[in-house]
Amino acid sequence: MLSSPCTPASSGTCSRILGLSLGTAALFAAGANMALLFPNWNVTYLLRGLIGKHAMLGTGLWGGGLMVLTAAILISLMGWRYGCFSKSGLCRSVLTALLSSGLALLGALICFVTSGAALKDGPFCMFDTSSFNQTQAWKYGYPFKDLHSRNYLYDRLLWNSVCLEPSTAVVWHVSLFSALLCISLLQLLLVVAHVINSLLGLFCSLCEK
Repeated sequence: MLSSPCTPASSGTCSRILGLSLGTAALFAAGANMALLFPNWNVTYLLRGLIGKHAMLGTGLWGGGLMVLTAAILISLMGWRYGCFSKSGLCRSVLTALLSSGLALLGALICFVTSGAALKDGPFCMFDTSSFNQTQAWKYGYPFKDLHSRNYLYDRLLWNSVCLEPSTAVVWHVSLFSALLCISLLQLLLVVAHVINSLLGLFCSLCEK
């Protein structure tokens, strides 16, 4: 007779893969958020406090990074049946699955929302306010936030003409926050896969009994 593919062992293999994938995504999220703190790889802006609020929130570091990484470690430990998970009962497995899923979901969701808001508001940079109020003055702010007539994300002509400093502020902002948005979306999909895998593992365990 053929053995059923639905076994706790197969669920453990999935957990190991999901844990590794989530952990890798968390490290990339943390790296992207770190890069946002150093525009053009220049530490001067951070020291002068000229970093945008979305980057300073650090949701890629503690949300999509640390929280998701912690959940990934829990998922991996469950998959490898390591330490206190070597002989974990059904209740402990369910509680760990819920804890890791909730932690990763919250962290990824916070990072996703913040990244979306950052892309909507645009980069924090120095710009000439004369184009807005007819009085020549340079200041730091969000020049694209109140620019309702044109969407900077689709208008490349604005990228090098509005932000004066840092020189590649728009490219830096859009590239890294887009990466964070995609990473956090991937993390959310992996969490959903983990929930499905945990439910299948629970079902298999109950069937074996």
